[in-house]
Amino acid sequence: MPFSRLAHATTPTAHIGLGLAAVGRPGYINLGRDHDLGENRSAEAMRTRTHELLDAAHAQGVRYFDVARSYGRSEEFLADWLNARPDIDDVVIGSKWGYTYTAGWSADAETHEVKDHSLRTYERQRAETAELLGDRLDLYQIHSVTPDSPALTDKELHAKLAEAAAQGTSIGFSTSGPAQADAIRAALAVTVDGEPLFRTVQSTYNALETSAAPALAEAHDAGLTVIVKEGMANGRLADPYAPDALKAVAAETSLGCDAVALALILRQPWAGVVLSGAATVTQLASNLHAAVVDLDEDQLARLAELVEEPQAYWARRGQLPWH
Repeated sequence: MPFSRLAHATTPTAHIGLGLAAVGRPGYINLGRDHDLGENRSAEAMRTRTHELLDAAHAQGVRYFDVARSYGRSEEFLADWLNARPDIDDVVIGSKWGYTYTAGWSADAETHEVKDHSLRTYERQRAETAELLGDRLDLYQIHSVTPDSPALTDKELHAKLAEAAAQGTSIGFSTSGPAQADAIRAALAVTVDGEPLFRTVQSTYNALETSAAPALAEAHDAGLTVIVKEGMANGRLADPYAPDALKAVAAETSLGCDAVALALILRQPWAGVVLSGAATVTQLASNLHAAVVDLDEDQLARLAELVEEPQAYWARRGQLPWH
């Protein structure tokens, strides 16, 4: 498995990945984008920004990079970076299929992405991903599986995914919504010819939303690599939006709210890779300090009080505007 490369990494930051959802397109739901990105969000400006982030991340020990078909031109930007640096062969590349980007490079589009987990969409998007990333793709994930997703029961799709796995591409899935735990457990039961189909799971887990933790522990115990996304709760756990309790703990550590929030996730024994969604090199550097944050029992207890009910958390996330 490609993720076995990370298990023997010598730098703690190898277990922090870089996700390109925030920089592969001009609009996203993260808070603070106007400040982070400014007014120039042309494709070339975002390509340059993405490459600066990738350079900085790799130089600081990050070895997993995460994109998706629906993250605007993220696959293209990553492919350009990889092609310009053929000597970099120690990274793990993951992408996702299942959402189609429909915003036409506009932050004001009425619809930014359309979900479809059909076999037809998989075959189309797999070809699109292959054209850009070729054999650099290590992991292909079903994007945002929920308990009612047809991807959990489509045997023909499972067979096609198993074919890709037999050819060397790891197959995984990501989850979203208040029933993430149910989706994870359903996916763990999916087999092809008696063998588990999925090798990775990528789920939302952070100081506000912890409901997937037991199921993620089960996935880890079953041998899957767990990737954690949205560790910053789309900016809600970053300055200046962070809750007072998080700000207080951050002040005690002399590091940023973001580093503390991500450190909280890195403490979980089942967390294999924790994604940074940084939009600037400065944010990335601050995020990477998570690897050295040491939290005591009192601080952990105070942070535990931030947890929200899953329905409330996801309802608020669903109300975040595209910036």
